[in-house]
This record gives sequence, C-alpha cells and structure tokens, in this order.
Amino acid sequence: MLPIRVYPSLLACDFSRVGEEVARCEKGGADGMHLDVMDGHFVPNLTMGPDVAKAVRRCTKSTLDCHLMVTDPLAASRWFAEAGVDAITFHAEVASDGRIVADAIRDLGKKVGVSLNPDTPFSLIRPLLRSVDQVLVMTVFPGFGGQKFMESALPKIHEIRQAGFTGDVQVDGGINSETAVACAEAGANVFIAGTFVFMAADLGATIRALRESTKTAFLKGILQPPVAGTR
Repeated sequence: MLPIRVYPSLLACDFSRVGEEVARCEKGGADGMHLDVMDGHFVPNLTMGPDVAKAVRRCTKSTLDCHLMVTDPLAASRWFAEAGVDAITFHAEVASDGRIVADAIRDLGKKVGVSLNPDTPFSLIRPLLRSVDQVLVMTVFPGFGGQKFMESALPKIHEIRQAGFTGDVQVDGGINSETAVACAEAGANVFIAGTFVFMAADLGATIRALRESTKTAFLKGILQPPVAGTR
C-alpha cells in the first residue's frame, strides 16, 4: 500500500516565527512541509520566493514539497531546486508541453509532480502520468488559503487511480478530518492541510488523527472503489 502522508502547508503558519512553526510540525509528526509558491500572475496572490525555501531548508531535514503556481515553471523550478526543495510540482494549465517541464525538473534531481485546477479535466494530464511521481489534485481554486473544499474534485482522483497511476495522489484545499477521508476513499494518499493543522488546539494530535482516519479510508477505497461522482 502507498504510504499515507500529511504535509502541513506553511502558507498558513506564522511567518514571524517560521522556524518554530517548522519545528512544531516536525514534533507533531508531519511527514514533510508543503511550500505554496504563487507569482501573482497565474494566481491572484504573491507568496514566497526561493529565499524563504532556503530558510525553511536550514530549519529542517524533512521533505520539502514545492507547489509552483506560476506561469514560468521552467525558470522557477531551477530557483527552488537550488534552494533545496525535494519535490517540485508544476501546473498542467501553464505547460504547452508538460513532458519538457517534467524532464527538466527530473534533470535537477527532484521528484516531479503535476497539478490541475478544479475545472481542469483529467484528460489534460493523462499523457503525463508516466513522466511524474505525483499528481496534485486541487480541491479549491488556488490563490488563497481557508477556502471551502469542492466535492467535484473527488471523481477526478478516482479517474487518476482508474488510469493505473501508482504514484502519490495529493490533495490540497479545504482539507480537514471529513474531506480528507472522502479523498482517501477516492484514492488520495497525501494530504496537504494548512489552516486545519495550524489552527488546531493540538497540532500533533490533529496530524495523527488525520493520518489514521485516511489510512483506514484508503484501504476501504482499495477494497471497494467508489463510483465516480459519488462518495
């Protein structure tokens, strides 16, 4: 079975003490950290650059999972690879030839991911499945944290697994104890959570509970796959 992983999204942390927040996630049992990189062009927000990634890298040896929400993933992937991230995910919507981007990221020695927005059909990334290690299904429109989960993304997760993809399927956006279980039943095994984790009274307990509930749901989905379009 694929490992279940929980990656807190540092977009929701207190950036005035990011080192402490990273340490808190590690102590709480997080499997890695998720970096949301937005350029103010592909999405209507501007977040962190490679210097922030370098600072986080100095704080931790944990996996740094970098999500590029940018219009030029070829350039940005070089910057963040040099900053020390471990995995780089680009958006299918901005890549005229996703294989070129995927190959470039792999040549940098990083794990490769491709992401798609809620209104982007799975068919756009089907030809890329053999070129990537992970697929990130956005369960909100990217740009801002704290948005409501979109259930319309669940059939897309199921489609990815039905196509025979055996790598990691990540979900990001509105992830909490209920929505994560629904995603796990559909086939997701990596859960990116921001506000839900950082606003919790007990961050560690929240991460542990999320991991255990999704592990059970993922096994249930394997034994009895959901029908596309339903929970």
